[in-house]
Amino acid sequence: MPVSKPTARKPRLALMGEFSAGKSTLTHLLVGLEPLPVKVTATRLPPVWITHGPTSATVVGTDGAETPIDLEEIETVPLDSTALIRLTLPAEALELCDLIDMPGISDPNMPTSVWRALMPEVDAVIWCTHATQAWRQSEAAAWDSIRAGLSGPSTLLVTHFDKLQNERDQARVLKRVMREAGDKFQSVFPISLLQAVEAEDDAEAWQASGADAFVESLIELLVRWSDPKTAPSANAPEVTMAEKLAREAARDRGKTESPQPEAMVEGRVVPRRVKRERHSARPERRATAAAGRAPMAPR
Repeated sequence: MPVSKPTARKPRLALMGEFSAGKSTLTHLLVGLEPLPVKVTATRLPPVWITHGPTSATVVGTDGAETPIDLEEIETVPLDSTALIRLTLPAEALELCDLIDMPGISDPNMPTSVWRALMPEVDAVIWCTHATQAWRQSEAAAWDSIRAGLSGPSTLLVTHFDKLQNERDQARVLKRVMREAGDKFQSVFPISLLQAVEAEDDAEAWQASGADAFVESLIELLVRWSDPKTAPSANAPEVTMAEKLAREAARDRGKTESPQPEAMVEGRVVPRRVKRERHSARPERRATAAAGRAPMAPR
């Protein structure tokens, strides 16, 4: 009797970085809504594992016990006995992957064991580093301690990029980050997450925020993940920021320069939102059709 092949699970992407580096705003951007009540997003929480499904929340204790909880009560979860919070949301981006919003890596009120215990479940990381103090020594040390255990390619976001006063400062910070961390990630993107969330349907504001390039790259990565022939790996060849900027400059030569450097990869045509209300139920179909390729299943 033929044996059916096991269904490959969705990739699990951890959102990591220092406290207040923009992880909550990034989650909002990716799922298209505020995942937690406003009063909760600023509190210190254990890892929040977000997956697709009807809206609900469950506390998973260090003993493995699972207890449903009202979203408004999440801030009362005791850190010493909680392993993680499972949150399900009906966001279409979550049909392509699970997101794990990790605590800040060097928060003095949050033991590193809280997030390190979950790292074996993580496939790849989207690391947020604040542009005004980008790629601190504590970040570099934490990243070096976990990167070898990841099976997929990771991304570095230089967040709050709009906080840098001028283009000269932006270029200087980006150059330093690329020098110190560029070879440790598959991609590096400067981005202003709050501007991206507030852009709504303003295409110019969305592109200027830097989210356009990042989201396009992320969706293509997730679509490729499902196909064994094109599945990414943590050891995939690097595409340097210099190469990306050179391609962008060549493509836009003669046009007005963008107010912010972008990390576009030539030839990618995908939806510009990862929001339920912004794209069809199968965003990869529209993306691959636009690019002249056969569609691939999301999982």
